[in-house]
Amino acid sequence: MNIIGLMTGTSADALDIALVNIALTADDVLELRLLDAGEIPFGDDLHRDILRLLSPEPVPLSLLSSVDGRLGRFSAHAVQQLLARTGAGCQLIVSHGQTVRHDVDAGAVTSTLQIGQPAWIAEATGIPVLSDVRARDVAAGGQGAPLVGFLDQLLLADAEEPTALLNLGGIANITVVAPGQDPLAFDTGPANALIDLMAARLTDGRADHDHDGALAARGTVDPGLLAALLEDPYYARPAPKSTGKEHFHAAYLDEQLRTHPGVAGADVMATLTALTARTVADACRDHGVRRVIASGGGTRNPVLMDQLRAELGEDTELTTTDAALNLPEGAKEACLMALLGWLSRHGLPGTIPSATGAATATITGRLSPGAEPLQLPPPLTAAPRGLRIVV
Repeated sequence: MNIIGLMTGTSADALDIALVNIALTADDVLELRLLDAGEIPFGDDLHRDILRLLSPEPVPLSLLSSVDGRLGRFSAHAVQQLLARTGAGCQLIVSHGQTVRHDVDAGAVTSTLQIGQPAWIAEATGIPVLSDVRARDVAAGGQGAPLVGFLDQLLLADAEEPTALLNLGGIANITVVAPGQDPLAFDTGPANALIDLMAARLTDGRADHDHDGALAARGTVDPGLLAALLEDPYYARPAPKSTGKEHFHAAYLDEQLRTHPGVAGADVMATLTALTARTVADACRDHGVRRVIASGGGTRNPVLMDQLRAELGEDTELTTTDAALNLPEGAKEACLMALLGWLSRHGLPGTIPSATGAATATITGRLSPGAEPLQLPPPLTAAPRGLRIVV
């Protein structure tokens, strides 16, 4: 079946969209063909208002409602354009939406909220839409994040040594797959979240990320600031765990800079980049990882990748999903949404308790019917045992 996956991540700057064909082979392996993929930047107004929702300051309920509808219509238009451009059919759309709250109390997630009203997508396309893919895992006692564990487990089904699939978005997360062990997945801390904030300040808002790491490359890591950042209690918490911009936000960065006055802007950029590299590498070392396969926008930052390679050391290989799996780094999370849709449509759980901390595996999401009455195939009784990316 053809499925469209939509993903809006913690960077909150664009909509990732992918059209994939997923088929189950006779040997119980999924074959995923990426038919089309892209990244569609938000307009300035929508981008600004999403960032307002991600800040810790109170916002009016009218803003939440407005962005919910506008993001839903933006997503619907993106799907219509993709279908018109490709001429392809599609049986299901999976929309993650934008996470605007992920509430954690003493390490337990009490609520998670994604917006981007799916009814607009279903009405505009006539195709069923699966949405709200995190809430059921949270209700089962899980973190609701990262959800990528099931995909990563299938991709690394034949791994012969401890391997981590790493996503460098606004927040960094890893899935560790090792022979004979249950997969483990968790957020390691900020990837681009703090880097983007500082880059916007240094460019008077003209850029919200450090193109090619140019700003960080001009600076020098400040040892005192880096040490203070590394003292955040989040890094010492055991996995599974999750975090987001409700923790690593502008006020958090301001407080760190107030206690370390006089650090030049370029040096702050270098230090924040070093923070991402150090915390990811520490997490990988803690779990004996010998190979790291990275995806996400952070892979386009050569300074970050060079620092991460140095932090991991010569005994740990660092590569990308493009090189290792034939999966474009920018399309991975949209492909994840498509996979979760395939699993839910066939009555199969899309979560792994060892990865999220939930009491049980859960079927993800809720469905908005399209133009026709909703019809589901007979449920499958066994999960696929692997996944191949077909080029």
